[in-house]
Amino acid sequence: MKYKVEHDRSNCIGCSACAAVAPEFWEMGDDGKSTAKGAVKRDDGWEVLEVGDADFAKNKQAADVCPVNVIHIKKENGEKVI
Repeated sequence: MKYKVEHDRSNCIGCSACAAVAPEFWEMGDDGKSTAKGAVKRDDGWEVLEVGDADFAKNKQAADVCPVNVIHIKKENGEKVI
């Protein structure tokens, strides 16, 4: 299954929890906010990263530890996971 990891970067507070638990997918930008590695940046400031089953657990962990809930994951059918 494929998933869309959506990141509301403009509302990120830069706590770096996502980068700490999933450094293979998340890093801190020069502006102090997290960035999803390899994500497509949308005009509205959101980032979208498509991942498969093998990468789902790490990205869900990143979303779970985010204190401001700016990381969302949806199934390929649009159903929200987190």
